[in-house]
Amino acid sequence: MTISAVRTRHARVSVADAVRHTWVVTKRNVLRNARLPQLLFFATVQPVMFLLLFTYVFGGAIPIPGLEYINYLIPGILMQSAMFGAMQTSLGLTEDLKAGIIDRFRSLPMARSAVLAGRTISDLLRNVFVTTLMLGVGTLIGFRTQAGAFKLIGGVALALGFGYAFSWVAACIGLAVKSPEAAQTAGFLPIFPLTFASSVFVPTLTMPDWLRGFAENQPVTTLTNSIRGLVLGDDVLAFIAPGKDLGVLVRTSLLWMVAIIVVFAPIAVRLYRKAVG
Repeated sequence: MTISAVRTRHARVSVADAVRHTWVVTKRNVLRNARLPQLLFFATVQPVMFLLLFTYVFGGAIPIPGLEYINYLIPGILMQSAMFGAMQTSLGLTEDLKAGIIDRFRSLPMARSAVLAGRTISDLLRNVFVTTLMLGVGTLIGFRTQAGAFKLIGGVALALGFGYAFSWVAACIGLAVKSPEAAQTAGFLPIFPLTFASSVFVPTLTMPDWLRGFAENQPVTTLTNSIRGLVLGDDVLAFIAPGKDLGVLVRTSLLWMVAIIVVFAPIAVRLYRKAVG
């Protein structure tokens, strides 16, 4: 079959077919993770190490007014875990490109959108597993929600939603560098400033003014404080984010997620089309 014929068949793919193809690609990626348990192991060991290190090594040196540090830390760790999990999108895409899997997909009469959508959804599902594990470990070492199960689920959903949105950023990085080694290094460039210059580990009130302005107005801080307000009760915001309203924080968090997807999903699609020709 010629390339032009393949492209013609791609053009005739319906929405229902695109959804079905996305499910098939998602299932393929999930099964691959299940058959390579070391992928899940290394995806979970890093956030667990961060949780234990910050709780037992740094926790005693970081006082949080009105809160035990473990309760302050868990919402931030959920955000960090979601972002680190999202970076697997870039690694997965570059590995498939390098192994020629994408070329095989290209030769099939399937929706091109299914490759990117299937990858991001499968990484979201893996983040669900990692987040559940982190909550379990956190509970074992002292974390307790103070606002009920419904709001806890809402907080977890915010973390997972941001992780999914950030997967599209990761997809752009992976498709731009086209090498697993480069993708792994490049992925840390946005993650480290967004994670450590935020309220994930320490209150932004302790930061110098020039850094605090950035930290308080970037998406990770907004999402993390939203999760804290949901999980621990909105009264804790008086200590960690004075003047912030929980409803406003949640709405702003949702806007950040939508904005990231709206900006980076089209870029990822263009980069993918350029990569596969």
